[in-house]
Amino acid sequence: MFTKETLGKILFLDIETVRGKDTYEELSEGMHKMWEHKADSIKIKEDTPENPWTPEMKYLDRAAIFAEFGRVVCVSVGYLLWEQDGPKIKVKSFCDADEEVLLRSFKEMLEHPKLKGWQLCAHNGKEFDFPYLCRRFLLNQIPLPTALNTQGKKPWETSFLDSMEMWKFGDYKSYTKLELLCESFGIPSPKSDMDGSMVGEVFWNDQDLDRIARYCEEDVIATAQLLLAYSCMPLVPLDRIVR
Repeated sequence: MFTKETLGKILFLDIETVRGKDTYEELSEGMHKMWEHKADSIKIKEDTPENPWTPEMKYLDRAAIFAEFGRVVCVSVGYLLWEQDGPKIKVKSFCDADEEVLLRSFKEMLEHPKLKGWQLCAHNGKEFDFPYLCRRFLLNQIPLPTALNTQGKKPWETSFLDSMEMWKFGDYKSYTKLELLCESFGIPSPKSDMDGSMVGEVFWNDQDLDRIARYCEEDVIATAQLLLAYSCMPLVPLDRIVR
């Protein structure tokens, strides 16, 4: 599917997001109204006529996935590097409680001349990571980095790669989690001491950005390994992953 040369010019990424405000009460009056409208369309299995979920409960549970109500707290990136003694995966994270600072730092890296012509890859990135980042850049009034700017481009002209889309092979009904693909290909699980549902509490309650970064980096590493597997190439040993 890919050659070493093309794999060597892919920036793998993953983002972690949380609700924009710690509590529902902190929202402005206007955003309260907007969220109440949004909450009506959010379907949650546990939300039943007998035990209805309030807009506040839905906000705590789901606001992070909507760019208008959430924020980015971590962007982790990684790339494959072939050396004489074999390949490595190098990983780096941009984490900050100040989203604007985080996004500006990430943009500065994306626009480095060495990354010109590189592609971006994320699992389910076309549905979540890429559009979410673009929306948060604009909501912070930061011009989009060239690599994320799709204005006027046809789908095949963008720099976006999506490892989940690749696995569909044209089957648009399919949604395959990264964890399942890792298990299927024998890739070490990207999940460690937490899962996505815990990120908000780790951020707001524990203020532990380092833990969030470690969690985010595991998905980046797994996605890079997955593209190696797609290309029928050996995986990178764990002792050759550089953080």
